[in-house]
Amino acid sequence: MVGFRHNVVCVKSSDDSLIRLIAAFKLLKAGLLIALGVGAFKLLHKDIAEVAEHWIEALRLDPANRFIDAALAKASNLGPEQVKKLGFGSFIYAGLFLTEGVGLWLLKRWAEWLTVIITISFVPIEIYEIHRHPTWVKWGVLALNLAIAFYLIYRIRTERSVAK
Repeated sequence: MVGFRHNVVCVKSSDDSLIRLIAAFKLLKAGLLIALGVGAFKLLHKDIAEVAEHWIEALRLDPANRFIDAALAKASNLGPEQVKKLGFGSFIYAGLFLTEGVGLWLLKRWAEWLTVIITISFVPIEIYEIHRHPTWVKWGVLALNLAIAFYLIYRIRTERSVAK
């Protein structure tokens, strides 16, 4: 009986490590979105195209590159209202990711459910984006998000059946 109990503790510890890895991933995404939001608000009263050109030169990127050229075109068309929306949207999503990340780090059941619901709710958008412009990165993000959601569903169902 002690051996069995020890194995359960080891599996639980391994599961907890994976949950904390997912939490760290969510917290990283939150941090990046907060930085994006702060950056957007700092650009609010500046010429965004000029700032983008400055950074392209500073990073020694090729302005003739089609991706850089497309980014410059989009940046030059951004108005103050769009920049505000980008900033606020970034903070809202960061708040969601922070809530998920902290809850998962603390191993809270509600955080597992929240993460499943939020992650699955973005799948149709991700599929639509893949349909519009398929890239390996988009496929990878979809696969990672589905893996996280299915793992959490499996974990929730397994622990519920063990608790009965």
